[in-house]
Amino acid sequence: MSIKTVSTQPFADQKPGTSGLRKRVKAFQQQNYLENFVQSIFNSIKGYQGKTLVLGGDGRYYNRQAIQIILKMAAANGFGKVLLGQGGILSTPAASCVIRKNQAFGGIILSASHNPGGPDNDFGIKYNISNGGPAPEKVTNAIYTQTQEITNYQILDAEDVNLDDLGTWQLGSMAVEVINSVADYADLMASIFNFELIRNFIAGGKFKMCIDSMHAVTGPYAIEIFESRLGAPIGTVQNATPLEDFGGGHPDPNLVYAHELVDILYGENAPDFGAASDGDGDRNMILGRKFFVTPSDSLAILAANAKLVPGYSSGLAGVARSMPTSQAVDRVAAELEIDCYETPTGWKFFGNLLDVGKATLCGEESFGTGSNHVREKDGLWAVLFWLNILAVKQQSVEEIVQEHWRTYGRNYYSRHDYEEVNSEKANTLMANLRSLLPTIAGKQFGKYQVDYADDFSYTDTVDDSVSEKQGIRIGFTDGSRIVFRLSGTGTQGATLRIYLESYEPDITNQGTDTQQALDDLIALSDEIAQVRQFTGREKPTVIT
Repeated sequence: MSIKTVSTQPFADQKPGTSGLRKRVKAFQQQNYLENFVQSIFNSIKGYQGKTLVLGGDGRYYNRQAIQIILKMAAANGFGKVLLGQGGILSTPAASCVIRKNQAFGGIILSASHNPGGPDNDFGIKYNISNGGPAPEKVTNAIYTQTQEITNYQILDAEDVNLDDLGTWQLGSMAVEVINSVADYADLMASIFNFELIRNFIAGGKFKMCIDSMHAVTGPYAIEIFESRLGAPIGTVQNATPLEDFGGGHPDPNLVYAHELVDILYGENAPDFGAASDGDGDRNMILGRKFFVTPSDSLAILAANAKLVPGYSSGLAGVARSMPTSQAVDRVAAELEIDCYETPTGWKFFGNLLDVGKATLCGEESFGTGSNHVREKDGLWAVLFWLNILAVKQQSVEEIVQEHWRTYGRNYYSRHDYEEVNSEKANTLMANLRSLLPTIAGKQFGKYQVDYADDFSYTDTVDDSVSEKQGIRIGFTDGSRIVFRLSGTGTQGATLRIYLESYEPDITNQGTDTQQALDDLIALSDEIAQVRQFTGREKPTVIT
């Protein structure tokens, strides 16, 4: 075995987005493309020689080939050991768990999360730091700088490693330990939740549930936790085999793409509880019988009921939400007399708050919820949290949500996604909105008067770093608001996301359909931003 130094040239399009670098598979298959980015990661971090790296992915197409390349490059660059998920599989929250448990230097996660997989679809790579969380902007900016300056990379000239058998293999001077992908994560869940209570609740036979892994990474995790450890009937977990193309589906757990689960929960003889998770296991969708729980409500309900769960029985230090997420959790925080932090979108912004103990629970509107147990959002953790609450309260999902609304009021909330919009037109729309901000405050639009209008900027309360242009907010005097931002998770064109929210404290008005309740705000969002004119679309691609 020998180390080769390979000459290369920079690629102009390797700037990491919200969650690392995501492109079509064919982009990553270009000569030196993946290698350049991996070497740029190694060039931008210091002190890793002889240390441990965690490696794994969601099993999508090109996962195994990329792992072989990364292993040989890690060996050539001086890592002492790689902990590799068996078969190259590690869910994103499990990778965070393994990094933290083993005090690894960091980790590389191969995933494009909820984006479709297959030879003609998406692939992704991101670097997580030693706390188990996504690299902060100062690190991703350093990686990008390296991608623009790179002239060569190092790789070991060696045979491929056996990815499928547990054990330790030698790759040059570096050890590769293939570990059980599920065990550490499942053990962590058992330490947080009351598995005995949940097991007895499920075993009674009256409570029925359906878990949809969408042919993505959580299948093996869900089978081990729900069917093996908690005793749910075999078959409770559907679409449990991870496939390179996710069975041709779109592994995003929302009402549109998880339609198979939605049909079951809204059908005849529906189970009491349903849940889905996404491509890499960090997102979740919660359903009751003919009832959908918005991610924002879910975060608020978990916070309000946290003391029912053993891992949070002593209370919460604080909560945090991304700026576009509904303000439902703010009301819970006020009642609990704890701090509520508002951050930009991207789980990396929660890391500092979690590390210094300012927050315990965190959530995003994009079906992501988590806590200080890892440094990623965590889909199956959220499902277990709900099961623990259901087992204690002995109520239906709908009853728990409606009880919450009676106590705290209802935040009507929805996200409208316009996917694969022409990037130039999407950027022009946002630029036009920014130009309106200085003059829009105080303006009257029908029954709505603008209270504030700004482009959200965030100053980290721990390291004082500043993140600007994180989304345009238009807030009204009645507490309603509209938020506009471009998503950083797509690979084609731009995804325009419009978030709409209004607050209803009156119990008698809390049963209105969400889209109907937000109808005036929906029309107003189009009027202000000229959405149809700029996008050429008559309606959103996805409404959640």
